[in-house]
Amino acid sequence: MAKPENRICVGVLTGSFGVRGEARVKSFCAVASDIGSYGDLWNESGTERHKIKILRAVKGGFAARIGGIDTKEQADENRGLKLFADRDALPSLPDDEYYYTDLIGLDVYDTGGEKLGKINAVHNHGAGDLLEISGPAIKGSTLLPFNAATIPTVDLATGRVIADPPAGVFGDD
Repeated sequence: MAKPENRICVGVLTGSFGVRGEARVKSFCAVASDIGSYGDLWNESGTERHKIKILRAVKGGFAARIGGIDTKEQADENRGLKLFADRDALPSLPDDEYYYTDLIGLDVYDTGGEKLGKINAVHNHGAGDLLEISGPAIKGSTLLPFNAATIPTVDLATGRVIADPPAGVFGDD
């Protein structure tokens, strides 16, 4: 059994679908239907394993049978359940692609070597990936587009990314 840190969140249960115990699942996979091909999925703590069978595409994701969930009420009770796959069950990524979980916590430096902050989260609201960054010079947090122009370097080995943010994002003029 893989340790929880060796798992990647591949989706979330968003509630019931119908009245026969099917669950609605939102996939976070690049190819959404791949969520059903990674074998058993785990809860966040790694204490529960769930078999998943994708039945059909529905608005907002997939209708699926989830092991341990047999009724509409159980599916609704488990709304928000994050589903994790073992990292070794996932495909290898090209050099310029990353799993979101690998980016969270990385230090962010500008092109001059000054530390700007840390990556708190990665968001995608449909127009591309955004890195949420917090740091001492930032009130709350700020978002940077995760593209080659704004983030020219990601170095997982050293735990840092280099950012070339637009002027004014980090309080500079």
